[in-house]
Amino acid sequence: MSSEEGLQSTWSYDYTKYHPMDEIYRWMEEVERGNPGLVSSAVYGQTYEGRNITLLKLGLKNSEGREKKVIWVDCGIHAREWIAPAFCQWFVKEIVNSYKTNKKLEQMLQNLDIYVTPVINVDGYIFTWTNDSTRLWRKSRSLPPQGSDCYGVDLNRNFNANWGTVGVSFDSCANTYCGKSPASEPEAKAVMEFVGGMAKQILCFLTIHSAGQLILLPYGHPEISAPNYNELVSVGKAAAAEMKKVHGMNYTVGTSPQILYPNSGSSRDWARLIGIPFSYTFELRDKGEFSHLLPEEQIQPACEEAYAGALSIIAHVHDKTFTDGTLPNAAVTTVMGFNTVSGVAMTMWCTFMTVLLTAGISV
Repeated sequence: MSSEEGLQSTWSYDYTKYHPMDEIYRWMEEVERGNPGLVSSAVYGQTYEGRNITLLKLGLKNSEGREKKVIWVDCGIHAREWIAPAFCQWFVKEIVNSYKTNKKLEQMLQNLDIYVTPVINVDGYIFTWTNDSTRLWRKSRSLPPQGSDCYGVDLNRNFNANWGTVGVSFDSCANTYCGKSPASEPEAKAVMEFVGGMAKQILCFLTIHSAGQLILLPYGHPEISAPNYNELVSVGKAAAAEMKKVHGMNYTVGTSPQILYPNSGSSRDWARLIGIPFSYTFELRDKGEFSHLLPEEQIQPACEEAYAGALSIIAHVHDKTFTDGTLPNAAVTTVMGFNTVSGVAMTMWCTFMTVLLTAGISV
């Protein structure tokens, strides 16, 4: 298949419908095959049930041979939030079909690699397609702990960021069950190891959820604030303004305790904790009428506005890095003689920082 044919094939896929996991896997293969100069894929982990967690990497070579920075985008960590995987597919489609005629986007792709995971919680997402009774399943599908018959863990409470302190449950039957320990779940562990291993290169971490029309920034603990809080708010509000321009929908910006609820163990907080300067959660449409059962006729407008918001943030961090070369104060990523935040060093660092967070010390 030629590159041009691959470009056109992304349009033949129906982006205004929700797709089961097997179709998403096939779509990923097709997009990669049709756009070899832009798209590549990687498997960076397996789910509890042994399925691949796969990402698409979007990026162009630059003639100067400059070191590239990274943007992370993930979707589908909560199984029932179908609009999130739909957005990740839309996001890839928009980039594939517009970068050749959009000089700004082309420039960003020469300086940045964008890693997109359409579905992290693959097992849970597949389970939601079983029948109507499973449609609103939220968690992973790991086996119940001893003495329980309740499956799964809330993967967005399982990251090593102030784990188990606020906004979680230790009841395995609860939707916010945080697991038996930080990164006890293979899906969360896969993200932590992969992202943690290249944390110094990552400028921005975007994780996509629904619903509520919110842009959430670190931290989930009500007594903690990020060192670059003011800039996170400013950049988030600029993104919300761009989103409103598309279809007039309002998105509220703030920390989770300010505009939603306190929580701990989220991927967003973990990303900021390991030193990624910009970290956001997008909660897409709507504000309650349909919630996680967003009708398919709203996929396109929801994705169009979310794309505008995501691109606004990505453009900001790109220009900040490649124009003046400065970044906000990021958490230290070299600890106790280790030169990486992956593996043992990352675990030690996150545990150390959790103690500081619990003590009320800003990081």
